[in-house]
Amino acid sequence: MNAPPPGELRAGLIGYGTAGRYFHAPLLASVDGIGVSAVVTSDAGRAAQAVEELGPQLRVFDTADELLARTEELDLVVIASPNRTHVPLARRALEAGLHVVVDKPLAPTAQEAVELGELAEGKGLLLSAFQNRRWDNDFRTLAALLERGALGDVHRFESRFERWRPQPKGGWRESGDPEEFGGLLYDLGSHLVDQALVLFGPVAAVYAEVDTRRAAAEADDDVFLALTHASGVRSHLWASSTAAQHGARFRALGSAAAYVKYGLDPQEAALRAGARPAPDMPWGVEPDPAWGMLGTVDEAHPVPSLDGDYPAYYRGVVRSLREGTPPPVTAWDAATTLEVLQAARTSAANGCRVLIGEARG
Repeated sequence: MNAPPPGELRAGLIGYGTAGRYFHAPLLASVDGIGVSAVVTSDAGRAAQAVEELGPQLRVFDTADELLARTEELDLVVIASPNRTHVPLARRALEAGLHVVVDKPLAPTAQEAVELGELAEGKGLLLSAFQNRRWDNDFRTLAALLERGALGDVHRFESRFERWRPQPKGGWRESGDPEEFGGLLYDLGSHLVDQALVLFGPVAAVYAEVDTRRAAAEADDDVFLALTHASGVRSHLWASSTAAQHGARFRALGSAAAYVKYGLDPQEAALRAGARPAPDMPWGVEPDPAWGMLGTVDEAHPVPSLDGDYPAYYRGVVRSLREGTPPPVTAWDAATTLEVLQAARTSAANGCRVLIGEARG
């Protein structure tokens, strides 16, 4: 991989909406060796917020064209703009010789993700998809339990991201325009599938139900996926904006025990409230009553949640650029997730089980 020059890595952030402002900017600012030197937003209010929150030295551009015309002043481009812009902006940045991070989903299709990955590889550049929920406290805790065999042989994994939003919020994420590739399947489904793949490996078959439940909604807002992993584990995944009461965030069933966890990792709420990770300060800590339970119907006990650690993603990016280690999430990881999501769309449209590979293209 082409190593950037010594000194602090200079990141240009395209987009200062929810993803840019509440995730990428504060996480970049919390990690040694990298900083946000420029932001792209055409919204005057967001531009003022960016300068206030990131410092007066920040350069703000109205368009990505302006940023990408100054490639000599950047080492990395972080793309946190609407989904439809991910592939063209990533391609332009890579062709300009810049390392790239793209908010999930990396692309509309697995093939486009592979093409971007091949472009980056051919130029010796980093291309990584931002999958921050690999560093959720509950996911980290379950992964640790699996690593030490605390559940025995796992046969079923249940995972949910459920919300109660009876009225659509609008915006591109809920747009019915296929060019936006919005909706919950590609939004929260990207996290659900990525986590299942990390925990239990490749998927052989997919069955899915993808619905639009709310009267005013344009895009899918109620999703269920049943994945059959090559290992034999079955993952049942839900994403919904119509859940008036929420189920367990995780329910992993094994031959020796089960792990059941309710509630969401606290990091997103903290970031939205203005809290920021800082060295040697507690972060991602969950109170005791929110811990998950491990055991059986006869005997179960709470398991202390490992702390959530979203900054670990950008620490991994810095390490990859400085030491040549693999990025924390690769383009190939993103392509594998997208292959499952494409199979889910095909399954839902046809009401059938889809073998992975049948939905490519």
